[in-house]
Amino acid sequence: MTATEKDRDILARTLWGEARGEGLAGQIAVAWTIRNRVNDGKTKSWWGEGYVGVCQAPYQFSCWNKNDPNFPFLSGAKPIPAGQFAQALRAADQVIAGAVPDPTDGATHYYATTMAKAPAWAAKAKQTVRIGQHVFFKDVP
Repeated sequence: MTATEKDRDILARTLWGEARGEGLAGQIAVAWTIRNRVNDGKTKSWWGEGYVGVCQAPYQFSCWNKNDPNFPFLSGAKPIPAGQFAQALRAADQVIAGAVPDPTDGATHYYATTMAKAPAWAAKAKQTVRIGQHVFFKDVP
């Protein structure tokens, strides 16, 4: 799949919204989870089509929910700090280009360890790795 400039921008905004507190390695892991969904081959109506569709699919990445405190930054109503956005763009570029290997071993899901409790789906999924404050999974039923 050829990524557009909009794909790059939306992926970087999603990385900022979901993993701005992580270093580059954590953002790359989240980006790979998104790329794995983009390239999953499942019915596109489930994940969404391309990076924009996957990132902005309802209820997939909470930072895009209109009631999320990050949404005003993602929508452009408030500016994302330039240095933080530059890092997110670096992660997005490296993953889109395939310039870095997938550290998640094919994960399509993750959750932040800062959540009050793990999501129900995690109990039946295969955990692949923990990077920073995120735990990654594949084979989610």
